Amino acid sequence: MTTTVGLCVDEAEFASLAGPWGRLYRACGEATPFQSHAWLTSWWRSYGRPGRLRVLLVRHGGELIAAAPLTRVHGPVPALRPLGGAISDFADVLLDAGHRDRAADALTEGLRGLARTALIDFREARPGSCVESVYERWRGPRRQLADSRCLELPPLPVDELLKRLPSTTAQRARAKLRKLTAAGVRARVVPADEVERSLGTLLRLHQLQWQGRKVTSEHLRPRFREHLLRSVRPMVAAGDAVVTEFRVDDEVLAADLTLLSARLAGGYLYGAHPHLRERKVDVATMLLDACTRHTSGEHPRTLSLLRGDEPYKHHWRPEQITNRRFLLARASTAPLLAAALGEAAAREWARRMRQERRERAERQERARR
Repeated sequence: MTTTVGLCVDEAEFASLAGPWGRLYRACGEATPFQSHAWLTSWWRSYGRPGRLRVLLVRHGGELIAAAPLTRVHGPVPALRPLGGAISDFADVLLDAGHRDRAADALTEGLRGLARTALIDFREARPGSCVESVYERWRGPRRQLADSRCLELPPLPVDELLKRLPSTTAQRARAKLRKLTAAGVRARVVPADEVERSLGTLLRLHQLQWQGRKVTSEHLRPRFREHLLRSVRPMVAAGDAVVTEFRVDDEVLAADLTLLSARLAGGYLYGAHPHLRERKVDVATMLLDACTRHTSGEHPRTLSLLRGDEPYKHHWRPEQITNRRFLLARASTAPLLAAALGEAAAREWARRMRQERRERAERQERARR
């Protein structure tokens, strides 16, 4: 059987790959929900630019065994970046575990061809991702950098997670769980045919909970709403996502979207009515309790709190991991790699300066008190 490498640049062709892409996705244990066909094709429809789709496909005997879903960008340097963009917490290529070496070799050579005219810039690769196999095989200029920080919890039920905490902290968490019952909060997993309605409620509650405060503006835009409504129903039907509603007296006061893959569950987005806090319901504990129902048991999954290390996430003593950024070039595109490294260094310097100013302002404020 022969191994072939092809490039998909047509949106309709990409959309038609649902079947073979789904089989490859299931055969790739490292895949995250952000590499599912429903998520990526929907993202392209909402965020893609015409003429820039570049999906590298490796087939062996006609069967899809590897894929790199990419898009061409022109600034700040010509580059190929993963589909999914800023609204996706992890990016990766897909490799069939049954053809791992063959798939990685062929995909690497295919990417080398694309690197003649553009930098390959893989952002937000989770530790242990498949793109690491490509990086190891790369012959030519390459660099890897630290990217976003994420927090993760082991695949344990909430009772076991409590045992990892100091006794006083665990007691407070158990009290918060009891308050959920006392407040009459009931969790309900939403079936696929009700997903669109429930997501509408989630987005409405999400906007309400952040009213008057700083919010991720993209979550309020029509293109994001359309992306979720289009992608999540097929993901729920395939077992790649779960939507949970939280009701009190038959009124939905909160809703949560958790994305699932073979080894990972990620709490992606939620909305909660301010009335829940007025009832002394700890929303973070409520969401964690619901998420852990999809991480332990017959199919254990790491519970990812996704990007960001906000203080409230640390209450459960998660492990911190750091995503990686892989930059791949050839001799002809080595200057693009150097330019990308310079930009990354400048951004890191600016971030540190902002952090130092914040810390200095906080120290001065404490001194005034």
